[in-house]
Amino acid sequence: MTVYDQIGRTYRAARRPDPRLDDQITAALGDAATVVNVGAGTGSYEPPATLIAVEPSTVMIAQRPPGSAPVVRARAEALPLADGVADAAMAILTVHHWTDLAAGIAELRRVARRRVVILTWDQELTRDYWFLREYLPEGAALDDARAVPIADLVRLLGGARVEPVPIPHNCTDGFGAAYWRRPEGYLDPMVQAGMSVLAQLDQSIVRPALDRLAADLESGRWHERHRDLLGMEEYDAGYRLLVADL
Repeated sequence: MTVYDQIGRTYRAARRPDPRLDDQITAALGDAATVVNVGAGTGSYEPPATLIAVEPSTVMIAQRPPGSAPVVRARAEALPLADGVADAAMAILTVHHWTDLAAGIAELRRVARRRVVILTWDQELTRDYWFLREYLPEGAALDDARAVPIADLVRLLGGARVEPVPIPHNCTDGFGAAYWRRPEGYLDPMVQAGMSVLAQLDQSIVRPALDRLAADLESGRWHERHRDLLGMEEYDAGYRLLVADL
């Protein structure tokens, strides 16, 4: 059973692709006429050029919309695909869930003829995100254990361009730092269910953290501490897009 077999049942409702992130991912894929989407989940950011999607969770596969690319149930570390089957391979916010990073990256390189695109985050930056630093340090500790260093990915890819991915203030995709200017979002049970760092921690840890946030929002303390964020249109929380030409 994968983690998303346990926490992903309402994933598609909380994790709606943001068009600005989609534009950046599409640009990174360039003129690839065929794409393999690895760790595809419900199909977020999957381009029309997707030849096939690969996803281990039946719960996530069941939420893929009608008309999505064909999907095979498999893991990144052992893709049931021929060498060089597509122009590009993509992996969006998934590498931290893989059990064998080197094997997974080797598989991406094997099935892609020209390019590999990976969206992940730089934990050196993300651990200082206000929600983790002030309310949920246990979440930062969880990410410390599972986050993949950018340098490791670049090395395994044989070199890569690393692009910052700024998060819009009204981001529609409910991943970890999407609510950087909308802290009340973290109090929404639907958001919580689609955010792995909240769903994987014990509720005895999560509940008091959210209660503290709710109290700070009600009192105005959060807004006082973070008034600098309120006028910003986008924020760099450490998310990074890696683009490797093969």
